[in-house]
Amino acid sequence: MAVSGNSSLPRRPHVALFAFPFTSHVASIYSLARALATAAPSAIFSFVSTAKTLESLPRTAGNLRLLPYEEEIPDGGSSAGLEEVIGRFLEAAPGKIRAAANAAVADVGGIPVSCVVSDAFMWMADFVAEEMEVPWVTFFSGFPLALLAHAHTDDLRSRFGSADQVMPTHADKLLDFIPGLATMRVCDLPEGIIFGDTNSKFALNVHSMVHHLPRAAAIVLSTLADLEVDSTFHSTLNQTLPIGPLNLLSPPPPSPDEENCLPYLDSYEPSSVVYVSFGTFSALQPAELAELAHGLEESGVPFLWSLKEEIRSNLPEGFVERTRLRGKIVNWAPQVSVLSHPAVGVFVTHCGWKSVRESIISDMVMLCRPIFADQKMTARAVELMWGVGTNLNSGITREAFVGAIDAILKGDDGKKMRKRVVEIRERTEKALLPGGSLSVNLKSLVELVCRI
Repeated sequence: MAVSGNSSLPRRPHVALFAFPFTSHVASIYSLARALATAAPSAIFSFVSTAKTLESLPRTAGNLRLLPYEEEIPDGGSSAGLEEVIGRFLEAAPGKIRAAANAAVADVGGIPVSCVVSDAFMWMADFVAEEMEVPWVTFFSGFPLALLAHAHTDDLRSRFGSADQVMPTHADKLLDFIPGLATMRVCDLPEGIIFGDTNSKFALNVHSMVHHLPRAAAIVLSTLADLEVDSTFHSTLNQTLPIGPLNLLSPPPPSPDEENCLPYLDSYEPSSVVYVSFGTFSALQPAELAELAHGLEESGVPFLWSLKEEIRSNLPEGFVERTRLRGKIVNWAPQVSVLSHPAVGVFVTHCGWKSVRESIISDMVMLCRPIFADQKMTARAVELMWGVGTNLNSGITREAFVGAIDAILKGDDGKKMRKRVVEIRERTEKALLPGGSLSVNLKSLVELVCRI
């Protein structure tokens, strides 16, 4: 049933944004919502996610309202893995979006929704927008070149087959037949395109997403100046709007430093500390985690490691005690502040796109160990496209880790990386200035979503 409001009310833009409530997706689209709400103070923005994820979001101006999905995510029982939970949520998503759109209208006294914005994984919001006869704008929060790869899924399967036919036979073949992906290899692709479980609920959802994207009024991408979408990208997805890194467009409020990471860093010389974090949902296998710990110990460098308490049992016996005078392990670190601290010299990361953007905007070079999703493509770009990091794609060994850390902190390669990362950050900031390409795109996006 179409969602409607009170037609006698004065016309006012009312934008409903629907989050994919998993991993870092909520924070990313909420940053977009905050940027839009700031740029269009006379419009109303209704941001929808699960009640649990909404609790952790910083409150902002009055024209950005927060609403929960009607029901919480079905957990499928205590034994359900994340993929099963996501699958159950996606099955129920169309009804959740429709109910939330109705709730958004009621929440603002009947002012009808004039534009629907959704995470790209919530592509079924297109159906609700169609019922309301309003534009649908979608936001892809991951690495833009991964979206380009997903858009060529059918081509890739036709060329290489799928599942067992692909790896390892074609692993190292370059994707140079796809404009924009010439640097990438088959093995860098996200799982579910031509290898891995191509029939999982999540893989099928992403494939459906790609086929719906041409229906969007715009596809919003969070990019850097050195990854502005060129004409080859537009030939595949011709309605893309690259708007720059969200941590610059909508800087988050300072995160609390509950475990005193910043005072710890204050005691060290510039560019001398290794910061290690694999995000909230990425984790190394126990044997590789132990190799990383041995590498940190043998390198002799000071370090700050964000590592959950429950994972620390996999550390080598005696590691914490032996490194306590030059190492600090915390459950959570205020990452943006840590990356910006002058004492940090390298970021050991899983290469989630959000972390990479934060790193580059902080002038920080990276040692990459990608784990899943688009992380291998991002790590490949960090090393070969931009030259701002080293990629340990095949896994961490203590010898490889020590060599890479030494080259970054002390060698000429590290100096070149630091110079390049500053250049990318400066070009990105310039593109965000009035009249810059990213600034112009953001203005176009605001005009699109606020059109009534």
